[in-house]
Amino acid sequence: TLGIAQHRDAYPGRLSGGERQRVVLARALATEASVLLLDEPTSMLDVGHQQQVLELVDGLRRDGGLTVLSTLHDLTAAGQYADELVLLHEGQVAAAGPAAAVLTAALIGTVYAARVSVVTGADGRPVVAPLRPRPDTGARG
Repeated sequence: TLGIAQHRDAYPGRLSGGERQRVVLARALATEASVLLLDEPTSMLDVGHQQQVLELVDGLRRDGGLTVLSTLHDLTAAGQYADELVLLHEGQVAAAGPAAAVLTAALIGTVYAARVSVVTGADGRPVVAPLRPRPDTGARG
């Protein structure tokens, strides 16, 4: 399912970061645990493999009764796949709840000191996009 069968005899040091990430996820899924803890499961993966991994985990959660707790820095991916989000800031909970309530431009601006646009995607879930800083309108020296 994760496209790693061809790597079964490979030494871990010869795998790319994304291949290693998928091998680690496959090992975790092979245990058939009822709870899956994931720390940045899509790091080092291209967008296609990110979707593949997140769809697989979401399907297992939805259809197989798996409980998933994951950390994600990709706010759009978190908003697309999580039922509930907890946004942490300096070790404290800054917000918790449904993605639409947590992923707001104002809150993201406060927590990350970032200018973003948050729009609702076709599926009704939030999509977060960074915005370039406004050009300096002051005098230049």
